[in-house]
Amino acid sequence: MTSTDAPAAIAPAPPVLAEVVRSGFTEGHHRGSLVLLAADGSVEYALGDPAAPVFPRSSNKPMQAAAILRAGLELSGERLALAAASHSGEPFHLELVATMLAEHGLSADDLQTPPDLPLDPVAAEAYLAAGNVRERITMNCSGKHAAMLAVCVRNGWDTASYLDPAHPLQLLIGQVVAEAAGEPVALLGTDGCGAPLMAIGLTGLARAFRSFVLAEPGSAERRVADAMRAHPEYVAGTRRPDTWLMSEVPGTLSKMGAEAVQAVALADGRALAFKIDDGATRALGPVLARALGLLGVDAPVVARIGRSPLLGGAAEVGEIRATF
Repeated sequence: MTSTDAPAAIAPAPPVLAEVVRSGFTEGHHRGSLVLLAADGSVEYALGDPAAPVFPRSSNKPMQAAAILRAGLELSGERLALAAASHSGEPFHLELVATMLAEHGLSADDLQTPPDLPLDPVAAEAYLAAGNVRERITMNCSGKHAAMLAVCVRNGWDTASYLDPAHPLQLLIGQVVAEAAGEPVALLGTDGCGAPLMAIGLTGLARAFRSFVLAEPGSAERRVADAMRAHPEYVAGTRRPDTWLMSEVPGTLSKMGAEAVQAVALADGRALAFKIDDGATRALGPVLARALGLLGVDAPVVARIGRSPLLGGAAEVGEIRATF
């Protein structure tokens, strides 16, 4: 750099959304961005830069499931909820994925998910104790992949290339994501399961969830929202906050994503989306609980979701707590 060159501008750090407090001492921070939408869709509260593109990761799954319906696959009930799931790998999840594949002449060998263990630690321990090993069907996105393969069979599309960004299904998913978010897809990446991943802003993600709960009955978007809300245990699992929230706050649509992304829409159109910048999922609960409180959600499940204790030995010595 010469003496006449101006120093490059340094982007401001995202605001702190949660702090880590141990033994009365704040030993760490989790930064990120967040947006809350009012019932009319206007931005009610924002922190950081919610317009900046993020990879929503599995929070995009409702849009992917809606695209599968638009492409002509008939899914409903638990099957449709599982198509939008990051399932825990509990036996009832794996059994239904296998059934969905078999119904379309497919098997677990057709899945292109990476072999994995159940997402839920309790389920993973039981799975390993039974002598099982990592399998493609056990990966938490296998329900989505089973539905993607099934719609390919239905339409005569190539199943071997179903994850190619140029595949007809993936092109349709990109259109649905952009329509629901009300903004163009900023860039394309690859998700942990191998599927194409569309980046949008957090405000767009909140708008997308809002559009699903307010969509016309019978539309692909509303069918996905209704299935997820009716069968939340298939969207997540028996020990997961998304399940608790959709079970205990009527009409709520909730879906987390990897790298600490969360999106929620309430029945009246209020919505939220946030991302913890460092990807720390341990901060998800406290931030989600605080955001729900700001939206006016008053239910016992909010405190349950927000509780994130820190242990010293076997004793509770601190917590992760929201700072806004």
